Amino acid sequence: MRRIPSFPSLRAFEAAARLGSFARASQELCLTPSAVSHQVRALERHLGRALFRRENRQATLTADGERLLAGLSRAFDGIEAACAELMPAAGPALAVHCTPSFAQKWLGPRLPDFVEANPAIAIRLSSGAEPLDLMRHGEIDVLIAYGRPPGGTGLRVEALGPEEIAALCRPEMAREAAALTPEAIARLTWLESSFSPVRWADWFAHNGLTAPKTRAGPAFDRGSLVISAAVQGLGVALETLRFARAEMEAGDLVRLGEGRCDSIRKDLHFLCWRVRDDEAPGIRRFRDWILEGERRVGTG
Repeated sequence: MRRIPSFPSLRAFEAAARLGSFARASQELCLTPSAVSHQVRALERHLGRALFRRENRQATLTADGERLLAGLSRAFDGIEAACAELMPAAGPALAVHCTPSFAQKWLGPRLPDFVEANPAIAIRLSSGAEPLDLMRHGEIDVLIAYGRPPGGTGLRVEALGPEEIAALCRPEMAREAAALTPEAIARLTWLESSFSPVRWADWFAHNGLTAPKTRAGPAFDRGSLVISAAVQGLGVALETLRFARAEMEAGDLVRLGEGRCDSIRKDLHFLCWRVRDDEAPGIRRFRDWILEGERRVGTG
């Protein structure tokens, strides 16, 4: 009989030690942090020695923990390799990164169409609000940048097409402020979208209106949150219709000053990949698919 501790406790220890965090190990293993901690303590009791030093709410490996991690890493690598030999070959993966709002409001709802048309390509979607340098992140194949096109050599950058950025609010709010007099403008709350390159000052100047002297309204770091706030009646959002189309089709949002005010049109999203990957089939298919989707929306 093999004298081996329980596999769940070994797996919990290996993940926590490798990732340097019980919290990150819990995410990888789909367990709670307390469950990971319980498994590690069970392993320590089984071995009769401490594997982590727990000081100031931090856990660092002891010398025994370091020894065990080195041995388990080799063993787990061997298990992974043995299983990989028996698994069917996986199709090519395509790692796509974009902003959370683009993922939620545009790409996510349409992604099943791409997956259905390209079943051999495994999509890995990640999102983040901060700009990402594609040349320094080799794990990302395609970047959908927001705001302005990234610079630098070795990059291929293609705009997804001009977007309509409009002042959007609840229908009843638009009716009450239809005349857009200075008094009506002063009564409205103007919601701020922190990362948007199009500001309220641009919209007022574009339409020959005087901006209110009152302080700005609530600010949000994602376009989807600004749109949600406008739907809830918190104020007027200045956002791209690319994110608000569903709310407008449902009648929850309308353009403020319809027929009196013009929207701003500007390129805001840019498809980026490395020049050396020009001929990568997954990237070419994703590019063609997303641009065709934009053309359908633009002519629909």
